[in-house]
Amino acid sequence: MTASAQLRVKAGNDSPLRKLQIAELAVNGLYVDSVDENKLVEDAIRGMLEKLDPHSTYSTPKEVKEMNEPLQGNFEGIGVQFNMVEDTLLVIQTVSGGPSEKMGILAGDRIVSVNDTAIAGVKMSKEEIMKRLRGPKGTKVLLGIVRPGIRDRLSFTITRDKIPVHSIDATYMIRPGVGYIRIGNFGATTPNEFHESLKKLQAEGMETLVLDLQENGGGYLQAAVEVANELLERGSLIVYTEGRRVDRNEYAARGGGLFREGKVIVLVDSYTASAAEIVSGAIQDHDRGIIVGRRTFGKGLVQRPIDLPDGSMIRLTIAHYYTPAGRCIQKPYEKGKQKDYAEDMLARLKSGELMSADSVHFNDSLKYYTLREHRVVYGGGGIMPDEFVPLDTTKYTRFHRELAAKSILINQNLRYVDSYRKQLKQQYPTFADFQANYTVPKKVIDGIIAEGKKQKITPKDDAELQRTLPYLSQQLKALVARDLWSMNEYFAVMNEQSDIVQRALQLIEK
Repeated sequence: MTASAQLRVKAGNDSPLRKLQIAELAVNGLYVDSVDENKLVEDAIRGMLEKLDPHSTYSTPKEVKEMNEPLQGNFEGIGVQFNMVEDTLLVIQTVSGGPSEKMGILAGDRIVSVNDTAIAGVKMSKEEIMKRLRGPKGTKVLLGIVRPGIRDRLSFTITRDKIPVHSIDATYMIRPGVGYIRIGNFGATTPNEFHESLKKLQAEGMETLVLDLQENGGGYLQAAVEVANELLERGSLIVYTEGRRVDRNEYAARGGGLFREGKVIVLVDSYTASAAEIVSGAIQDHDRGIIVGRRTFGKGLVQRPIDLPDGSMIRLTIAHYYTPAGRCIQKPYEKGKQKDYAEDMLARLKSGELMSADSVHFNDSLKYYTLREHRVVYGGGGIMPDEFVPLDTTKYTRFHRELAAKSILINQNLRYVDSYRKQLKQQYPTFADFQANYTVPKKVIDGIIAEGKKQKITPKDDAELQRTLPYLSQQLKALVARDLWSMNEYFAVMNEQSDIVQRALQLIEK
């Protein structure tokens, strides 16, 4: 019997699944060259999913692990935030209460070796260094440290531990009576973090909450439900899901939320997606608060994770998200046309939508009404804000974008803070002192411009340079604040120049 006949016998019947088996067996058994069977199957899975919606995906075991870490809320390692400066790992901060802080690692330390293997000056990738620093909880790693002002190299043996990953970037009183919370993504720890942030701000006199969901790409549905629960009355529908083979499933507030009565303003932009759109849509449909910013991304498809034996995963779309008023969050798409979907943001920019609310057109068939005040809102993709804030394309210039893309900004900032950390801490003992009095030195700005020139990045003319300097200086000040304190202080600086944040504050004042 020939090989092809054997394949036919093995296949057995004419079902589509048998057809796929025949194809795989034929290629693996008969193809002229050797093939990687695992890759063959992976490519077949990807090929199937690519013909569906834009969010049904396949992930390798490694991709699954990397994808889950930020959402699960922890990973196992030594607990440092670092960046690379001239092929050397520079510690920016240690994680509070983490193993490195406990053993005496300091901001500004340079990790030059891991388990007697040099990692400095050897052009090792950031990913490879992370792989060496991370490891199972309880295992030990020997670090070689060079510390400014200390002649001899230091050695530290660190016992790895669970390192928390926080999903809330900032929590502070942005104005008297006005609290600000920025959620970066919706992970397993987000509900607890949000609850603690609300408690902290209420203790400081918060009467109005600014909830910043800009650039929040989403995460866990249940985390979004728990966050919305803190702001809505018992029984208020938050979101429902429904699909061809999946019955309608409703998620409602169970009551007992910490902030059910104070004013709420939610900040969104075109990168606010998925779980962040669930919260925004619920707040808007219940007339619980005002949405400020630009139309959100429009990612309203529910994925079910399907775990495969080797640790890989298929995330298959099984349903749509709908807001309490019945709006479908998902923006339109054509199956298999991933490129058009991926370029939607560029299309929005070209159409003028990001600069003018009048450029956003909704069909009357997509008209819905909020549940209390019966205001008109629209479905058809994303959440349209109540208060539109145009994108200022003059603020973030081409020159600035290119400097940032080449990491010139971040590297110059790291060098500056590394050299002057002690003096800066002495001169500005509190962030309030820093915020009120610090100005980025001219020599730092000049150094960035000079380095840009070396790399053939120059402003088109003096007008572009002058437009670049204010926002560039603000960003640098924020980066210095981040390196001296935390991301909380970074946003405290940046928000003073954010058009969306400032519009929200103006609405509160009115």
